[in-house]
Amino acid sequence: MTGAARSSDPRSIRSGAAIGVLRRQARGPDVPLTGTLAEMLPSYREYRPPVGLEPVVSCLWENEPGEDRAQRVVPDACVDLIWLGGRELVIAGADTGPRSVDLPAGTRSSGIRLRPGAAGPLLGLPASELRDRQVAASLVWGDRVATLAEALASADPARRLELLAEHVARADVATDPLVVAAARRLAVHTARVAAVAADLGVSERQLHRRTLAAVGYGPKMLARVARLRRLIALADPSLASRAFEAGYASQAHMSDEVRRLTGTTPVRFLQDARLTAA
Repeated sequence: MTGAARSSDPRSIRSGAAIGVLRRQARGPDVPLTGTLAEMLPSYREYRPPVGLEPVVSCLWENEPGEDRAQRVVPDACVDLIWLGGRELVIAGADTGPRSVDLPAGTRSSGIRLRPGAAGPLLGLPASELRDRQVAASLVWGDRVATLAEALASADPARRLELLAEHVARADVATDPLVVAAARRLAVHTARVAAVAADLGVSERQLHRRTLAAVGYGPKMLARVARLRRLIALADPSLASRAFEAGYASQAHMSDEVRRLTGTTPVRFLQDARLTAA
């Protein structure tokens, strides 16, 4: 991530009883990250999840651009709950391709990013219903989030991350262990869906169904996203070598996949892409 780490500013997060401390420290470059945000903005900052929420939350984040711009976001297998631009509470589903988000200058967005496998249980519906969509949270949860939206609207910006974390903590979400295990195995560049399913003791069909419900898309798409992350993480200046190390069949295969997932060329994408928490 760009920018220096902020000093810690512990705040309690409570769900009935205290469940831990929100460690308000920006992630530094030494922290392993797995998602992707194209064209990283210096205004974007991530914070570690509160103690107790690490199994279901990858990070909390803020973004406050200094100028109007359209931000391109690429797939990371995550679902985010976002107080967008200081005006509305939305849910951004798992993407299968690039998505453009308009960011007005001087407006702060605050979000909480769910780990792959946590979305379905928190949403209360199959995560696939929100795939490639960004919708008002009220369309998913109805009047249950009216109080949260009102609190976010009146809260100090620093308090908004706490409110989002408290909402997830109260939901007491448990990830699907099969999906979590599958995502971990699919992140290995030699992994094959059939072998992963067999290793986990389930059929490919069952693995696909469970992943679809918990993440938003199937294991093959998860593997494609993982491969893109590996490509970004590599530093080899040779695109051919980088493609091979990441697990693509060829440089041409890599170029085609990057275009499909990011909407741009590998050279252009890899100039700006940075790893973010996922």
